[in-house]
Amino acid sequence: MATEEVDPRFADLDAWPLTSAMEAMWEGQLAAVAAIGHALPAITAATEAAKAALGDRGRIVYVGAGTSGRVAVQDGAELMPTFAWPNERVRFIVAGGDSAFVTSIEGAEDDVDDAVRQINAARLTAHDVVIAVAASGTTPFTVAALQQAGSFGAVTIGVANNPDTALLESAKFPILIETGRELIAGSTRMKAGTAQKIVLNLISSGIMLRLGRVYRGMMVNMQPTNAKLKRRAETMVAQIAHCDPSHAARSLEQAEGDIKKAGLLALGLDRVDAETILKSCDGNLRRVFAELAKDLAKDRNRHPKEAAPRKQGGAVEP
Repeated sequence: MATEEVDPRFADLDAWPLTSAMEAMWEGQLAAVAAIGHALPAITAATEAAKAALGDRGRIVYVGAGTSGRVAVQDGAELMPTFAWPNERVRFIVAGGDSAFVTSIEGAEDDVDDAVRQINAARLTAHDVVIAVAASGTTPFTVAALQQAGSFGAVTIGVANNPDTALLESAKFPILIETGRELIAGSTRMKAGTAQKIVLNLISSGIMLRLGRVYRGMMVNMQPTNAKLKRRAETMVAQIAHCDPSHAARSLEQAEGDIKKAGLLALGLDRVDAETILKSCDGNLRRVFAELAKDLAKDRNRHPKEAAPRKQGGAVEP
């Protein structure tokens, strides 16, 4: 198994000048990033399937043990502050339980029975997406959890750094990231861990893109819970509506911190109309502006002399 083997090139790494060792480790990180390129089609397919399954009630469930489990938790923990993904729609199935988030619990990764118990307790459905991560691809806890999740019809995604392994074989959507030998044999928090975090970034961010929680490169579902985020939200509203900062701030206050609604209020829609069209478009601003453009075109056809150009979401209507 490549991630466990000693790389002869670095057998004397501990005797190298520290500058040389640092350069080698840095190059290893770059190699980990490059290894992801070959897996982009698999990552994209998994993301599309996840989006399709989640709907308005499905959950994203992260599974892992040790380093891989903690990398998975890090990704999932960011979904609420970044995309306002509800906390009840993300779950962590980690070997050793919550204590393993910050403490190594020896032997937990071999506890297959606990994996099955945790999955059963989650009461999975076909709307849930289970992302299991293991550098080796053979971790008993992680493999058992993914297999059990599959029995409930959940979308199962397996991320591993070694080929032809049980985790990949058990996943509906296997993602292989061949990062090869670590500079420090078996220390998969290095190259393998870096690659895993990037893959999870891509999957979770891609899901949010497809669910309309990003608009024109902005995280428009973000909750402005502190001064920094409030300033960021005001900037987003100003960019969406092409208005001055003070108008954006007032609109954001009227919308009670809802960036999408604030953008529509800043454009002149009233609260009821803004809420109605957002609901009809599943909160997707791009779809909202497409609908508004259709309405404007209809108005022009009915009243060609009265219709005037106006801006909507940064797009100037001709």
